[in-house]
Amino acid sequence: MITDIDDSKAPLLDHLVELRRRLLWSVATMFIGFFVCLYLAKPILGILVQPLLAAGQGKLIYTDIMEAFFVEVKVAFFAALMISFPMLATQIWRFVAPGMYRNEKNAFLPFLLMTPFFFAGGAAFAYFLALPWALEFLLGYEGDIGGVTQEALPAVGNYLNFIMRFLFGFGVAFLMPVLLMVLERAGIVTREQLAGSRRYAVVGSAAVSAVLTPPDAISMLMMLVPLYLLYEFAILAIRLTHWRAARSGRRADATPATAEAAITPETVVEVAQTNGGPETPPGGGRVGGSGPI
Repeated sequence: MITDIDDSKAPLLDHLVELRRRLLWSVATMFIGFFVCLYLAKPILGILVQPLLAAGQGKLIYTDIMEAFFVEVKVAFFAALMISFPMLATQIWRFVAPGMYRNEKNAFLPFLLMTPFFFAGGAAFAYFLALPWALEFLLGYEGDIGGVTQEALPAVGNYLNFIMRFLFGFGVAFLMPVLLMVLERAGIVTREQLAGSRRYAVVGSAAVSAVLTPPDAISMLMMLVPLYLLYEFAILAIRLTHWRAARSGRRADATPATAEAAITPETVVEVAQTNGGPETPPGGGRVGGSGPI
């Protein structure tokens, strides 16, 4: 049906006004979230340094007089971006949705709703599993080297960049199933193509891991393995979606035949009697009844 999109046609000026309104809502949300998170920057930073503390490093330094201040500003900005993402996504959807057909809305809305959950899952995986192992490995270089003590004294700005790269890298990487399912739904790729490209998926996962993680083998493997598993999960999810669609189609095709098979002379008579139609005449339906004509 085309009516569900034609009814929302508007001049270009109206679209620009709508875009401005959505941008104002997004900026206002980010603005409020930023100042709230700036007020809570120290507690948020206290949560971010827990993996470092668990790895045995109890000191952070800053060598630039402005470094500690800008660290709190960065923490507030990243936190505001995360907590305001639902509002940002809602504004994007409300601006784009009127230009989409109903079936397109039904196809893409679930993926938009899944995005924050997959991103949060990737960030949680990085914070609770990947990050402690990476810090344990990287801080293991402390010790005596030729009579000289080698000690790790990470700067607070350096550590913030490190952990944010970890969290955002894993969060974005965990969005791969959503991206692949959207591409398959749009007809750009097929399940057969994805299943036949597993070797390229391994190489691509290794390349993404090398770019998004710190330059050490442990961090790279901690992203490469779940990234490829998510690739397989996307193929399985697409296969399950096709199976459910085929099953629903078979049920829809079988419904008319079942309805036709259920119509018998007995059911017709029962329906007629229920609706107040003529009853069967005496004599079993013979014209004239049982007496002589």
